[in-house]
Amino acid sequence: MKKTFALTHPKKAVPRVVEAVKYEIKKYLKRENRKALPQGADYWDFDCKYGHTEQEAKVIHVKEINKCLDEAEKLELTSCYIEILAKPATRVKRQPLEDDEF
Repeated sequence: MKKTFALTHPKKAVPRVVEAVKYEIKKYLKRENRKALPQGADYWDFDCKYGHTEQEAKVIHVKEINKCLDEAEKLELTSCYIEILAKPATRVKRQPLEDDEF
């Protein structure tokens, strides 16, 4: 998903428009997670970018999308750009910490 969302609407309040954008993103993430994984992959990972415009977009984590949209609402932006690309990933087993003090 690569999309510039309009955060204003002539008949809707800005907070309702922002909530609708959040819902659309949540729906997209659920839809992508339901897709069949390729052989050797454990889960779907997402590469995300957010910015006031497409040129200003910076890499963010999936969990930061709502915070960025709240920030856009506070700054009273008229639109914002969000890019979410799904990719298959494999979980990596964590290495135990090596502490000599224990």
